Amino acid sequence: MGKQVYIIHGYGASPTNHWFPWLKEKLIADDNQVSVLHMPNSSDPKKEEWLETLTNKIKNVDNTTYFVTHSLGSITLLNYLDQLDPLPRFGGFILVSGFSEPLSSLPSLNPFTITKVGYKKIISATNSRAVIAAKDDYIVPFQLSQNLSNQLNTSFYSVEKGGHFLEDDGFITFPLVYDILNNMMKNI
Repeated sequence: MGKQVYIIHGYGASPTNHWFPWLKEKLIADDNQVSVLHMPNSSDPKKEEWLETLTNKIKNVDNTTYFVTHSLGSITLLNYLDQLDPLPRFGGFILVSGFSEPLSSLPSLNPFTITKVGYKKIISATNSRAVIAAKDDYIVPFQLSQNLSNQLNTSFYSVEKGGHFLEDDGFITFPLVYDILNNMMKNI
């Protein structure tokens, strides 16, 4: 039985960027249902529009639902999950270069991090959680991803050299994400 995977891109990106198309193809080949959500105005993102997109596009959240997020997509997902009442149990998530604190380099994104997320609520609803971060990330400081991992009590995968895991950093495939997700989906 296949799983439902939602891939949520970040700031300035689209579903056709970076490693998202590759991951989608790999997961579909394994008989999963995959949606790479198209987040509106990604070069000038608005929190309300992004949350509305998740509300409209995510059909159901249950034990077969998994999320893979990149950068700004991570805090957007956490805000979305936090506002679900009740939040049903679901499969899990992988947050790549995620953050939950303001980025000094991108103050326009502060509205996304202003509200404190209910981490305990999200932890108790998930089976599997992971955060991936690169020590040389030049957009989201490594420490912020580490903080997020601690707050969510996730497995933490540290990559020596990955930058922000963009196409420009050489990431048109991302086997680490695929492997972690596969392990999560097998362990149900």
